[in-house]
Parts: sequence; structure tokens; C-alpha cells
Amino acid sequence: MRYGGVGARLGHGICSPRAVLPAVRTPTRSRTGRSGTRPRSTLGGVEYLLAGQPSELERLELQARVWEPAGARLLGELGDGQGLRALDVGCGCMGWLRILSRYVGEAGSVTGTDIAPELLDHARQLVSDEALENVTVLHDDLFNSRLETGTFDLVHARFQIAPLGRMSEQVHVYRRLLAPGGVLVLEDPDTGSWGYSPEAPALSRLIGAVLDAFRVGGGDFDAGRHEYGLLVAAGLDPQIRADVVALSPGHPYLRLPIQFAQSLRPRLLELISAVDLDSLLATCEEELQDPARIGLTFTLVQTWARFP
Repeated sequence: MRYGGVGARLGHGICSPRAVLPAVRTPTRSRTGRSGTRPRSTLGGVEYLLAGQPSELERLELQARVWEPAGARLLGELGDGQGLRALDVGCGCMGWLRILSRYVGEAGSVTGTDIAPELLDHARQLVSDEALENVTVLHDDLFNSRLETGTFDLVHARFQIAPLGRMSEQVHVYRRLLAPGGVLVLEDPDTGSWGYSPEAPALSRLIGAVLDAFRVGGGDFDAGRHEYGLLVAAGLDPQIRADVVALSPGHPYLRLPIQFAQSLRPRLLELISAVDLDSLLATCEEELQDPARIGLTFTLVQTWARFP
């Protein structure tokens, strides 16, 4: 089967699709009922690329549910986690909080951090709704972290390098937070597999624009392909695995390029006119109406290593 789009242009080769994802519920909008202007989220004094858009909450909740099975598989490879102290950096509204809670058990603890107050509100609601009694959610800036040195046995960071960059600086922070013998898990995308069948020219063009917006903002949407080398350069002995999800017709994650465009609209308008962007989005919506449209996600690259 041939997939058009970014996957066809860049090639793949990291892994094969593992499985078709079970049905994922469509996320709901904010339950907080807040109105007015939300505070902008910044990391290390720099505005976070995707912060402050209502659509970002929906994308993050869907993202967490789509990739949760891949996270659970990786934790299974790490062995027994009972009693460990785990940190989920940039947990957003869900992240790995649920699977880490199960992994460390009643004797362990999980800390989730983020910089966006509205996402932390939703994460706290999740913790309450699902009675995750070993989970605490905190506001913390990765680049000005107030967390104590050597506090955690496992540090997980998903989609932090792709939007933020500063790869070596991030690894330095994670090293500081890990206790001796602790494990760092990085998850970031590689766009080699991302595409649609039948081919979808407008969606492919929109994906390309999203990648450009990440680069302009200092990020790299293909960060996943660089993280093994990053950890080797840090003197570690990393391991690597990857997942791709096959998306059946009508799956909500087929809309990911449009969701990104909504969150990144101010950045995209630096690269394309509002008229052209709105026209492109309208054509993308038309392409997604094809009842036979299927797709593959980007590749989620998971790289992990134990620190001495």
C-alpha cells in the first residue's frame, strides 16, 4: 500500500506499523468553564510554541490516549517499577500519569509537571476522577526547574524536544533530576511514516507547513531520529524502539495536521497568508470527508537509557 505525503517524501525504515488503534473517544472541551484571556505559557522565559489555544487541549488529550498503549509497552520492557519515584515532564492534561500510576504502584509516587495552568487543571481533574492517589501535579518550568536534584528513579519526557529544541540542555536537566541508576525515557516524533491513502495533497502540504512552523519556532518535528545519538553523546548506552499507529477511516487522529494548524495559527501566519491558510484548511477538510481515507501516524520514537 502506498501512502502519500510526508512519509512518501522522507522514507521510513524505523519500524513497521504495530496495530490498528482501538477506538479513541473524541476529547471534550475544557470543563473549567473559564473565560477571558488566558496567561501565556513560557519555558525559561520563552513562549511555548503551542500554548494558549483552546484546540491544544483537545489535541493533547487525544494524543495521550493514542500513544498510551506504546508507553505501556515500553514500561513493560523496563521491568518491575513498584515503589519507584517517577516524573512526567510536560504531562499536559494526561500524559503518562495513568500508566505511571499503575507502574509504580501504591508504594511509588508520580509527579506530573507542566507550565500551562489550564492543562494542569485538567490533569488534576483526571487524577481526581480516576483516583490516582499516588500522583501529584505541579507547575514547573523545565528550564528553571524547582524540583530537587536526584529526586526521581524514572524521568519521562514526551514531545518536549520537538517543540522546544535545546536538546543538550534538556538532557542536562533530566540528568540532574535523576537519582543514581535512574532511567530517562524520551519520546519524540519522526515524520517518515506520516501520510494518507488515497493521497491527500492538501493535507500533505499542511503537514509541511506545520514542520516549517516548528523549525521557525526553534523546534524540530523530526527530533525523534536524533535522540539516540544525543544520549550516546552524553556518554550513555541507550536503547530504542518505535511505534506507528494505523488510522482507519473516520479516526479522529487523522485530523492531526488540522489540529496543529489551529494551535500554530499565529506562527503559520508568518509563513502563509490568512487567505491561503484558510483555503488550505478548507481543502483538507474536504479530503478528510473521503470515506475510504486511511492513514499512518508519524513514528513515535522511544529512546531510553540508565544514568550511572
